[in-house]
Amino acid sequence: MLSSAVQVPVTFTDSINARILAIAEDRLHGFQSDPLGEIARQSGVELPVVIERLRAMLAAGTIRRIRQTLLATNLAQGALVAWQVPDDKLSAAFDYLFQQDPFSGHVVIRTTDTATAAAKYKLWTTLKVPQGFSMENHCRFLAGKVGAGKFILLPAKKLFVLGVGHVRRRGLEPGSRADVLADVTDVNVTPLTDREWRILIALKREFAPDELVPDLWRTRATEAGVTLDEFCAQAEDFHRRGLIGRFSAFLEHVKPTASGERVTRFNALFHWAVPPGREIEAGREVGRHHIMTHAYWREGGPEFHHVNIMGVAHGTDRELLLAHKAAIDRHLAEAGIAVTYTNVFWGGRSEIKPSEISPFAYRQWCVNIGLNL
Repeated sequence: MLSSAVQVPVTFTDSINARILAIAEDRLHGFQSDPLGEIARQSGVELPVVIERLRAMLAAGTIRRIRQTLLATNLAQGALVAWQVPDDKLSAAFDYLFQQDPFSGHVVIRTTDTATAAAKYKLWTTLKVPQGFSMENHCRFLAGKVGAGKFILLPAKKLFVLGVGHVRRRGLEPGSRADVLADVTDVNVTPLTDREWRILIALKREFAPDELVPDLWRTRATEAGVTLDEFCAQAEDFHRRGLIGRFSAFLEHVKPTASGERVTRFNALFHWAVPPGREIEAGREVGRHHIMTHAYWREGGPEFHHVNIMGVAHGTDRELLLAHKAAIDRHLAEAGIAVTYTNVFWGGRSEIKPSEISPFAYRQWCVNIGLNL
């Protein structure tokens, strides 16, 4: 039993918590049969302490959620969506998409310092629509609900970075980058059987504090109606098929934690337009920079000046984030990649939840709202 007689530190700046989070945020790639044990091994913190600290940080809200992530782009159709909503409807639209649409994940109000037509797109969401259904129809339905005059779907064509790691990114010097180019991940939707979906749904559900135990997956196997060995074997198969992301503790990086601290203060969506045919090269160069938590090839179209490389970076200092971007811009120039247009969309109000990807859940949602998609 873990002792509760002594107050357990729940700040991300506590030295032991920082060691745990440096691993738990985004260092456990693929499926881990013993993820908490692996955090203990890599952090050098004993397993009972790892469990105690993760439970406490999760209960206090320092950690937003702990879950096995999936490469959802390979399980459901996905896109970044830019919404053009009148200012007087913006707040209500934000609330609706966050509270009423389980298939919208990140919901962010963004502004840009550059006066362009793209500045009218202030509401940004991530969307996942399960296989067999239409993203376009889904967005048309949502547009009618929130009063959006227009929306633009920006699906990813390639992925270069998909991670978090806010604790280990604190204090990075502008220009800090890996010695090798970022990997390229293709976007290919993989069909699953009903049995596979049952296991996947149990696998991806986030953990409550009291579910954080050494034998982590046993109850999830029972939930899925299979043995533990069958559950782990299927999860390993998901990993081989490119469907598993990482086991991750997600910090509350948007809002202040219970202690009043902020993991980050600024969320920047960087846009670059590079010559057609050089998107993969440019994405790999952008993605090797350590500050980037996400980097994609997405086609912005004429309203976004034909940007084709997008990425996200977080930090506590706005000017430092701009310095990071300037270093990336210089690096692209040094690599001989011309940038014909670039911009920064700054995140303001923001809410984050995992996008639902289950076709079972989508069918039920349609029934509940009386929608025939």
